[in-house]
Amino acid sequence: MIRNVVCIGAGFVGGPLATVIAHQCPDIQVTVVDKNQERIDAWNTATPPLYEPGLEDVLSNVRQRESECNLVFSTDIDRAIREGELIMLCIDTPTKGNGIGKGMALDLANTQAAVRTIAQAAETDKIVVEKSTVPCGTADKIRDLLEANSKNGCRFEVLSNPEFLSEGTSITDLFYPTKVLIGHQQTPSSCKAAEELAAIYARWVPLELIITMDSWSSELSKLASNAMLAQRISSINSLTAICEAVGADIDSVSVSCGMDPRIGKQMLKSTLGWGGGCFEKDILCLIYLARSLGLTPVANYWASVIEMNEYQKSRFFMRIVSSMHGSVAAKPIAILGFAFKKNTSDTKNSAAIPLVRNLLQEGALVSIYDPMVPPDRILKDVNATDSQYSSVQVCTSAYEACNGAEAVVIATEWDEFQTAIPTGDVRMTVANDTTPKEPQSPPGTPDDKDRRLNWELIVNHMRPPKFIFDGRNILDKQYLGQLGARYVGIGNGSEWDFLERATHSL
Repeated sequence: MIRNVVCIGAGFVGGPLATVIAHQCPDIQVTVVDKNQERIDAWNTATPPLYEPGLEDVLSNVRQRESECNLVFSTDIDRAIREGELIMLCIDTPTKGNGIGKGMALDLANTQAAVRTIAQAAETDKIVVEKSTVPCGTADKIRDLLEANSKNGCRFEVLSNPEFLSEGTSITDLFYPTKVLIGHQQTPSSCKAAEELAAIYARWVPLELIITMDSWSSELSKLASNAMLAQRISSINSLTAICEAVGADIDSVSVSCGMDPRIGKQMLKSTLGWGGGCFEKDILCLIYLARSLGLTPVANYWASVIEMNEYQKSRFFMRIVSSMHGSVAAKPIAILGFAFKKNTSDTKNSAAIPLVRNLLQEGALVSIYDPMVPPDRILKDVNATDSQYSSVQVCTSAYEACNGAEAVVIATEWDEFQTAIPTGDVRMTVANDTTPKEPQSPPGTPDDKDRRLNWELIVNHMRPPKFIFDGRNILDKQYLGQLGARYVGIGNGSEWDFLERATHSL
């Protein structure tokens, strides 16, 4: 039985994963290592270096146990490797910025460096588990690299165990996974290693959800899952353009489609465009794989998913400009939300970034507010030119951002921006030392219902024509109209769209 687990990488995957393993397996020593001293220092405080609902509570419970805390964050990588029995690679694999496969293939440089470190520091046999998104065949290459660089004649079993976490719900995803995939070789020793890893998950995950398969299938499953999720959003977003053109309502269409059990209700929410660090990266990797195999139609098919997403972001921006009489120059516009989705501080590939940049290029005066993204992160992402710098402001509240604005844009679906309580929340708090349940919106967090905006106050302090562009369809159109605002959503025709269609039909 495994008694010592090491996670290399203290980022979005490694930190929460290690915390939940330590929480659910108090008899297992869990160590998280990273070269970034600042990041490790942050993990050793009460406030982790990333925002994730429920994470602080789980972390606190682990540290406050009567028995000795079994979770350690450290920069001593070599020591952790020597003492660890099972080592999880939780290392970011970004898209390559140069060389062969530039802009398409995944960059495994950091992963390979970590593998060499494991090989050189290990003094006993190890089980190495790849958690990161990687190209097909990576487990085999890691195994070869370990054997080629091992100094002490150690044996290594390499498993594929891709993460299926979603930012904003990662703690829920870890406690209640829909599946746990373990890829391995068809050898007795590899099968035994897979059983050891499965035994850890089985402490809280039902056995029927723990699935073993070959490593290639496991690695491809991760790429395929993200590609199909992005495809689903792009599909519903493609229909928003038709809805706006003919006056149909995308939310009604989504509900109708979702009632078909062959389709299901998940991931049918239209947006101004999907973002995050996984979808585009994984689709590009899939495209690169298809092209390398000579499967051009397959590559083109998945490329269209990204193309549709870029079209949606551009189309939303143009709708703002056209609604405001063809120009946003010198007009104050408030952007509510900057993270790529709610319940995370991550701005990677956020649709808000090109939106703000385009508005600044057109001469708009932009005020931005996000409850969790640091101001310096926002300004860095916006990357305003010297001439634009005075035209962008990061605010400390939504009210400050919206005060005097001619238009307000909902770019992130934070609950505090909503006018109606959403259903299906999966945010969590943790009490004592038990597996957490799923109550609604913890108090004092950006999704706390008590922090909902007073939209009457906001509209009253806006400048005419008081446009509200809802890029997430989270607001009540009729209510805002009663307040005197001009509402424009995604995939639903406004009264101005109706008048324009009527004029063209005459």
